[in-house]
Amino acid sequence: MMQQIAQIQRPMQIQKQINRLSQVQSTSPKPSQGKAIIFDSGVLISFSMNGVTDLIKELKGIFKGKFLITSEVKREIIDVPLKIKKFELEALKIKQLLDDGVLEMPSSIGINDSEISTRGNEILNAANSFFIGNGREIHLLDSGESSCLALSRILTERGIKNIIAIDERTTRMLVEKHENMREFLEKKLHVKIKVNHESLKFFNGFRIIRSTELAYVAYKKGLVKLKNADVLDALLYAMKFKGAAISGEEIEEMKRLK
Repeated sequence: MMQQIAQIQRPMQIQKQINRLSQVQSTSPKPSQGKAIIFDSGVLISFSMNGVTDLIKELKGIFKGKFLITSEVKREIIDVPLKIKKFELEALKIKQLLDDGVLEMPSSIGINDSEISTRGNEILNAANSFFIGNGREIHLLDSGESSCLALSRILTERGIKNIIAIDERTTRMLVEKHENMREFLEKKLHVKIKVNHESLKFFNGFRIIRSTELAYVAYKKGLVKLKNADVLDALLYAMKFKGAAISGEEIEEMKRLK
């Protein structure tokens, strides 16, 4: 259902999306500070399924900060898929990034799982009670996405600049354009949707990018080894077809960016 939600971005907002990563990347943190990208499952799956997990390693090299995943995300992309033959290879690729220290757990910077779980459950409950139709709460988020939001909030409170890499559209809409989602749900479900305004406070202050923005940065920084005039086009559309919520119009706009 959520695949049909109207785009939350217009083409002219693509540059703003790229700038979010640049702002975090260009930061010169004080010794007590730092910077991090928090990865949700979908972004890492997109890179893995497209055979470009090496770009994650290369991006880590130029970012000079932490690439973090939560235990909930690790369970989704490594622990469970390793037990399923169909997904075992992709899980091994991502596990290698963790084994090599490219990806790290929050414990590497002194944040324990119980803190993330507690904050994540608060966000999860807020998200899944955000919209009410016919007297029923509408389910929107799962534990992976809510754990990423929780970790981002904790990092911000500790003075660590961060951004969440997430392809899943629902989370982005909650953070950036929740009114668009309300309008869509009303049209889709043919009911009047009420907004629980008490939940709004849980979704302010986050910064989000997609796998396509990361791929774009990798291309612009010369990290993509394949040399061809059509590489950027192929890379962005590959990310789209593996799950990034981006329109063809947005991709064409991104290709025109300097």
